[in-house]
Amino acid sequence: MRFLTERPQHDLTYSDVFLVPQHSNVGSRLGVDLTVDDPTGLRVPIVAANMTSVTGPRLAAAMARRGGLGVLPQDLALQDLDAAIHAVKAASPLLDALVRVDRATTIAAARSLVADTAGAVVTIVDADGEPERCISAAALRHALAHSVVGDLVADDLPSIDDDDVTDARSAFDLIDAAGVDAVAVRHHGRIVGSLSARSAVRATLYSPAVDAHGRLRVAAAVGINGDAAARAAALVQAGVDVIVIDTAHGHQQQAADAVRAVAGAALGVPIVAGNVVTVEAVRDLVAAGADVLKVGVGPGAMCTTRMMTAVGRPQFSAVLETAEVARELGARVWADGGVRYPRDVALALAAGASAVMIGSWFAGTLEAPGDLEVDEDGRWFKSSWGMASSKAVEQRFRRLSAFERARKTLFAEGISSSRIYLDPERPSLDDLLDMITSGLRSSMTYAGASTLPQFAERAVVGTQSAAGYDEGKALPVSW
Repeated sequence: MRFLTERPQHDLTYSDVFLVPQHSNVGSRLGVDLTVDDPTGLRVPIVAANMTSVTGPRLAAAMARRGGLGVLPQDLALQDLDAAIHAVKAASPLLDALVRVDRATTIAAARSLVADTAGAVVTIVDADGEPERCISAAALRHALAHSVVGDLVADDLPSIDDDDVTDARSAFDLIDAAGVDAVAVRHHGRIVGSLSARSAVRATLYSPAVDAHGRLRVAAAVGINGDAAARAAALVQAGVDVIVIDTAHGHQQQAADAVRAVAGAALGVPIVAGNVVTVEAVRDLVAAGADVLKVGVGPGAMCTTRMMTAVGRPQFSAVLETAEVARELGARVWADGGVRYPRDVALALAAGASAVMIGSWFAGTLEAPGDLEVDEDGRWFKSSWGMASSKAVEQRFRRLSAFERARKTLFAEGISSSRIYLDPERPSLDDLLDMITSGLRSSMTYAGASTLPQFAERAVVGTQSAAGYDEGKALPVSW
């Protein structure tokens, strides 16, 4: 990457910069390759943050199905993490996950699990928890909220046999021939998944991120307190593909010691460590054994660190400088936080990040943990909170005595509760990934780059005023 004019002496964030179009031989957005050039095995450069309101097993599986990666948070108990890891590994790289309800589930409860959108499916299970029927989520639309699913009169979705699903295109043709938005998929008569026409189309555009056994990839976070190496080893034993050693201040001795201990255990998986914003921190953590550095202090939507402590750094400059040094040392960086629009993802990658970590943006999706709620105006939302907030601190230290928890919550930072509204036009993670990757693909064609390394090499960046940034926004109302 180079600057259009002289490189500024002051730090820049994403809204301070823009990409300048260059001569290009890349004729189509579909002619670019989004494969990530770091050891984490990603097919698209998007990572879901290790926030309890963002990444659970459903979202992690959905991320990997489209080539990205979900990082399960460190706050979960080991048994819960084990269950989440196994759920991701058991998920199909092609089929949509089943949203399960039993006959006694109320219509209101079912609506909190799945939105009434084209191709959305509800799976009714029997007394043993085995899938019995698949119905369209639209069937819930006019039912009384207090009634139960077992009393619902609705047609079953047509079924196809998984042996007939030889590839995504053939699956689309079968769904189209049935004249429906989605179908149930059976294996030897048993329902094993569902598939919408839109998901089948997406599967022709995205390649799943899978391990050596063809299972979806998943990452998990480990804190720097306690025996980080032992916890990381247990996670790898459960099937984790990437370990993320995570703390708010990554450039401290305790963090370096945790990285060194995990690296010394020789677990055979990449180690991501952070968070940092300086080249000195990169050098120290790479020397300790990190393969990827997580870059960003304070840019997150749920984070109040900068306002509380004045600590942090504008994200574009932080990524640019750390990425340069990391590559010299044979490592890579993930840009963590500060992403508001697809343009910001493109700018982070142009600055040299191998992938971009997204948190609160993904909290407002159907796949994020937590129930779908409806506000007084009928808009869908989910609750989200920062990972240094009082709520997160309570969860992380729930095993401590009440007194010790009370002491720790005195020093919490971040927002403890926020409504993240779902975009009615893009309510799912897939919808957001489509928007993000579409913008990124276009950015790469403007730069004349067909791969992400080429993009980081060929991108030309200019600086702009706040008025220049505002000029690029669409008008929210008519003339």
